[in-house]
Amino acid sequence: MKGLILSGGKGTRLYPLTYTRAKQLIPVANKPVLVRVIEAIRDGGVTEIGIVIGQTGPEIRELIGNGDRWGVQVSYIEQPEALGLAHAVKIAQDFLGEDRFVMFLGDNVIQGGISSLISDFANNDWNSQIVLKRVKDPRAFGVAELNADGSIKQLIEKPQHPPSDLALVGIYMFDHHIFEAVNTIQPSKRGELEITDAIQWLIEHRYQVYPHIHEGWWIDTGKPIDMLEANSHVLEEIKPTVAPDAIIENSEIDARVTIERGAKILNSVIRGPTIIGEDTTIIDSYVGPFTSLYHHVTIENCEIERSIVLEHSTITHLPQRLQDSLIGRNAKVTCAEGKPKALKMNLGDYSNVWIV
Repeated sequence: MKGLILSGGKGTRLYPLTYTRAKQLIPVANKPVLVRVIEAIRDGGVTEIGIVIGQTGPEIRELIGNGDRWGVQVSYIEQPEALGLAHAVKIAQDFLGEDRFVMFLGDNVIQGGISSLISDFANNDWNSQIVLKRVKDPRAFGVAELNADGSIKQLIEKPQHPPSDLALVGIYMFDHHIFEAVNTIQPSKRGELEITDAIQWLIEHRYQVYPHIHEGWWIDTGKPIDMLEANSHVLEEIKPTVAPDAIIENSEIDARVTIERGAKILNSVIRGPTIIGEDTTIIDSYVGPFTSLYHHVTIENCEIERSIVLEHSTITHLPQRLQDSLIGRNAKVTCAEGKPKALKMNLGDYSNVWIV
């Protein structure tokens, strides 16, 4: 089998963070989401992976390289325009050839990985396997309607009146017959080749499409609240470790805290599940549960909880606790000394500020 990762989206729902970074490279528990996807595919025994890239391709190429750091072989497939998931499959045909493959959206995080799914597909004669998850509002997804025997009756893309609450998760498995589908279907009303239409074509032509209903958590990290939720889930799964060269003085660290190499924690309280990144410094502060501080971050004289702070950022001397926040790279958050007291901000486009 081969792997196909779709990593070409612009990440508009994560502005302003994604003005300067590919959304798939934003870290969850201090590891980029795209890297988690690569590792999930590799752990299922698939090491030849194609990554479909768009405008953010150069940044993805720079981080991932040829993939040998993660024990995989990566090829890149250019998709100049976002013309749909089925279009991504279509342009990857030369890379995929006649091989069966797993397709994984590069901004998705799923509990438990996909090793068992890959094994199931490899050991059966199904033409496709799709992963479904019950969601509260299926109108935002491709939706599956099942027959009484559990087989798929139909798939509908973003229906206004969903026939079920079973949404297509961004994980699919196909054999070479999918190319008949993607080369036959027509663009949808929004001008894209929909993967739901391609799978529906397989069903209508009596190919075997097996549905798997995922019972664990799954998150599409497309919005800030989703990033924080995914971060919380992954932090709960991490086995905590403390790097031997970490410096910890006069501090209270609970057993659910991961501290990476070169970190320094002085006169502070850290409560997990939390991860403190490489060469990050925390002084006279409180870091609460479900917080990820990436590398080279400075936290001083403040409190922070359930937040993600990216690299080379500084947060100091805040009068109130910072929580439920995403802080980008090289950011500075502080409280000015002296009088008059006032709020001063330099905000990028599409920024959000809550003052409570």
